[in-house]
Amino acid sequence: MTETHEQWDITTGVGLTALAVASARAIATGSADGLVDDPFAAAFVRAANPPRPMPTGPEDAGDDEMWAAMSAYMGLRSRFFDDLIAGSSAPQIVILAAGLDARAYRLDLTGRDVYEVDQPRVLEFKQQVLDSLNARPRCRRHPVAADLRDNWPAALESAGFDRSRPTVWLAEGLLPYLPARAEEELFEIVHARSAPGSRIGVEQVPGGDVESMDRMMRELKASERVGIEMDGLLNTVPRRDPATWLRAQGWSVKAEAADEVAAGHGQVFPAYLNHTMAKAELTTADLPA
Repeated sequence: MTETHEQWDITTGVGLTALAVASARAIATGSADGLVDDPFAAAFVRAANPPRPMPTGPEDAGDDEMWAAMSAYMGLRSRFFDDLIAGSSAPQIVILAAGLDARAYRLDLTGRDVYEVDQPRVLEFKQQVLDSLNARPRCRRHPVAADLRDNWPAALESAGFDRSRPTVWLAEGLLPYLPARAEEELFEIVHARSAPGSRIGVEQVPGGDVESMDRMMRELKASERVGIEMDGLLNTVPRRDPATWLRAQGWSVKAEAADEVAAGHGQVFPAYLNHTMAKAELTTADLPA
């Protein structure tokens, strides 16, 4: 019997976290020292009508500690994955749990195929907003409506993915929401479908300690302030280290702490993040050609 998984839209469950991330990108986009330029982020937030008001720029966020921390981290995270794509010539890009990612529209990816894998209702909402803006992708864009806990590889290949071509895979803002075994299976699936010359980008909470992220979100009162229901949202079961596993499979791996990446851009994270996401591991893995 096929297991039935919970579905969500952009204002419920994990979808609401994607909306909060878009809000943080909108703040970073409007900030003088922001590391990301996402002209679509604010439009997503406005169109969603979230259960709690979310900023659409720095003027809305003011001096709020939570949004200052989120915009600093999410701006840096977005820039890291942007640079990871730019540093590879792989002809296809797969964004796992794409959420409100707009790289297909805001980055010049001419001649490349971008596959966005996420829940059907999340992709539908994103498409509606982009269409309302008359936005056009700067690549060949392929929405893939699939749950990462189900047979998403079949949906990906049905959309045109070619495992014989090098691929850039992005696992950004994803791993803490997956059960441990589902995370391990995801990397096994990705490895099996990666041609030589492929690249993987991974964001992992400090040391794989998902409980630290859960504590941070509770301390920031994400449930009360943003409407995110924390109970059962993150999966805190211990899991293997993806960087160690990828090395064992022949990948060349570079892992950096987020605050080290920020320092490379001349930025210092808010002190609030020092013991949580400032130490998140941003990892690049390359499969030799």
